[in-house]
Amino acid sequence: MTTQRTYDVRTHGCQMNVHDSERLAGLLETAGYVDLASIPAAVRPATADVVVFNTCAVRENADNKLYGNLGQLRPAKTANPDLQIAVGGCMAQKDRDTIVKRAPWVDVVFGTHNIGSLPVLLDRARHNKRAEVEILESLETFPSTLPTRRDSAYAAWVSISVGCNNTCTFCIVPSLRGKEQDRRPGDILAEVQALVDQGVIEITLLGQNVNTYGVEFGDKGAFAKLLRACGEIDGLERVRFTSPHPAAFTDDVIEAMAQTPNVMPQLHMPLQSGSDRVLKAMRRSYRSEKFLGILDKVRAQIPDAAITTDLIVGFPGETEEDFAQTLRVVEASRFSSAFTFQYSIRPGTPAATMEGQVTKAVVQERFDRLIALQEDVSWAENRRFEGREVEVLVAPFEGRKDGETARMSGRAQDNRLVHFSVPDGGERPRPGDLVTVGVTYGAPHHLVADGALEGGRYAVRRTPGGDAWERLQTAAVPGKPEVSLGMPSVGAPAPSSVPSGAACASS
Repeated sequence: MTTQRTYDVRTHGCQMNVHDSERLAGLLETAGYVDLASIPAAVRPATADVVVFNTCAVRENADNKLYGNLGQLRPAKTANPDLQIAVGGCMAQKDRDTIVKRAPWVDVVFGTHNIGSLPVLLDRARHNKRAEVEILESLETFPSTLPTRRDSAYAAWVSISVGCNNTCTFCIVPSLRGKEQDRRPGDILAEVQALVDQGVIEITLLGQNVNTYGVEFGDKGAFAKLLRACGEIDGLERVRFTSPHPAAFTDDVIEAMAQTPNVMPQLHMPLQSGSDRVLKAMRRSYRSEKFLGILDKVRAQIPDAAITTDLIVGFPGETEEDFAQTLRVVEASRFSSAFTFQYSIRPGTPAATMEGQVTKAVVQERFDRLIALQEDVSWAENRRFEGREVEVLVAPFEGRKDGETARMSGRAQDNRLVHFSVPDGGERPRPGDLVTVGVTYGAPHHLVADGALEGGRYAVRRTPGGDAWERLQTAAVPGKPEVSLGMPSVGAPAPSSVPSGAACASS
């Protein structure tokens, strides 16, 4: 058995939680813990010494999932009182003392604003022999200032802001993440450059509403400038961002996307509902025609842009006519895919107490119709790629059947999942390399690219991302980078003598 203290971070929810979990792992590694997955299987314990749940309060049945997972760990805690269980993230921020009351075997509860406190709280709980609950009401340390243990050698998340200034009636995020706070542009770009220096070739800019970036320091054009500045970083192959808000989506961002070669032709644009009446009840400050107009502008400048969305079915008061409007907008939007949710009550949100809650049976029936429509649209959109060539960023594994089919997988520039074949005698790319292949079939949820088996083009471009992945094959967890130091900082940028029209790279 190993004598090293091990940790296991389990993540639920959005990309922001994934970003935070990488910081939690970095903190624990810095404090002397080791990743449970790094222990050889023959001597690996069944449960880590520290298990951390980074929770979500937005997804359906999030609380049931958390308490179910905690219940599964109770026998392990009984057998080993030294096992420590920590709960963080949005559910912890929301439920606070309730977690310890319902699961008294939990040792630490911490919120979204103080993930950097975890190692100290674990030590305090161990010393005091009691649960430690620490929830801050506002952010003191931006997550990117903390050590990090990234999951990927060649791709990384970069947070540009935290919090949200909107008041959508179905969403509890603003009360859990707080008001929007923006990082300094220069600090963001310094982090991106540091990641590129480590072999990262793809970054995703993160924020609750990325396109309102700059509101804190009074620059409405800051996000478009940031995209253009990312285009000036040598070696950065792909830039993505999530998620923008339709109400704040401006023409300068579309132009920056179209004119910056490494900003990918992909856009996640949450619709939520196609009914103007429901959008008003949701406090979504746009209407369906504005939404469709944005998509028209994007496709006018980026014809092959893949646009994805979020949709909620059965919001309180939604009628059959309201739902018909959603179907109309979805059909007109031609989304490449959609994240579709059945509305469920979230305590603490205005929608939770609205009249006209839609019955489960009606919600399910509408949900099924919406899924069927989007499946047809997604399939038709993917079929348009048959006969085309796409450039794929190779992943370690993306497909459930890669082993059976001998295919490899990765993401096209527009983020479509692609399964491709390597021809006999062809160079086998590494994760992090780029491959150009011909698409032979468009399935509803992915593309198949077997063109190389029929004499079609097959070209591998080795990249620093592939080099980084290869160097890490002898790491404790193959392909997973070691801990790197965090970057500063949060708040308005310092005064600068740079002219106001200069790019963010100068900030």
